[in-house]
Amino acid sequence: MISVAIVEDDQDIRESLAILINGTQGYVCSDTFGDCESAIKEIENNMPDVVLMDIGLPGMSGIEGIRIIKEKLPDVDILVLTVHGDSKLVFEALCAGACGYLVKDTPPARLLEAIKEAYEGGAPMSSQIARMVVSSFKIHPHPQITARETEVLTKLCEGMSYKMIAGALFISEETVRRHIKNIYRKLEVSSKSEAVAKAIKEKLVST
Repeated sequence: MISVAIVEDDQDIRESLAILINGTQGYVCSDTFGDCESAIKEIENNMPDVVLMDIGLPGMSGIEGIRIIKEKLPDVDILVLTVHGDSKLVFEALCAGACGYLVKDTPPARLLEAIKEAYEGGAPMSSQIARMVVSSFKIHPHPQITARETEVLTKLCEGMSYKMIAGALFISEETVRRHIKNIYRKLEVSSKSEAVAKAIKEKLVST
């Protein structure tokens, strides 16, 4: 069972998301919050696996909320769900610790799939966000990263899970884990969100 907390100021959207999640086998909505302040205060009481986080919130921004929640609860995966799709906000959200980034017109089935991908270690993104992340930044190879590691990093930036990367590159999941471990060490990062953020900032990936 994947438990999901929702941080969304629009009550109708918040309730619709909760109904979708609770109405789907294998998922449960653990909590809903209308702002980051209440989420930060209460979220530890009913620890979720994944947090769906809006960015444009009253009071504290979603990006600052991501940063604080990740500091308190580093094992919780935070998936951005917002109307904002510009590169600056994507980069800031990933740097703050978000594991993925979806826009609000994402179909319900894809949203549920993305929650599962985040839970399983992926970095899900809406297709237009993934294209922007990868295609907007031309390649500047890191001197220590091998060609195969660059391929793995590109797939990670496209939002693929370890299993999906393994299938796309015709290698085992264990080989993917080994490559990603090496990427983390070479880029001096410790999580998939940091690796994706650094790949964007330093232009390490291309289409």
